[in-house]
Amino acid sequence: MTEASSGRQSAIEHVNPPELGEPRGFSHAVVGTGRTVFLAGQTALDAEGRIVGDTVVEQFEVAMTSLLTSLRAAGGEPTDLASLTVYIVDMDDYKAHAREIGQVWKRLLGRHYPAMAGIGVARLWDVEALVEVQGFAVLPPGAA
Repeated sequence: MTEASSGRQSAIEHVNPPELGEPRGFSHAVVGTGRTVFLAGQTALDAEGRIVGDTVVEQFEVAMTSLLTSLRAAGGEPTDLASLTVYIVDMDDYKAHAREIGQVWKRLLGRHYPAMAGIGVARLWDVEALVEVQGFAVLPPGAA
């Protein structure tokens, strides 16, 4: 286990084999020991059930904020996030805004990079949704 930025022990260990090359913005593997929190897919829905944000960057920020809100409610911290899947309606648009999305990531999660996948999809449940995030986290012993 490693120490999280909050000073408490993390229940996850990042594994990045050198033969796979240096990962940028993700980890090749994550090993977790502790309670597992499964986080439902989140889009840019507001409390009234409306999609907010017109761009993939705006929607990514809202979706990630919602995912992290769920994680915190379960007793976790952003550094407990072990895996994240990003479902993307327009992969070219997402890639074109990767730098801005990376800035949002760093603001919300710092330099913590879980195992990740980005998957292109034809559409999401709400037709206005451009991106959805889903993940799981591993809480260290003693976390709420």
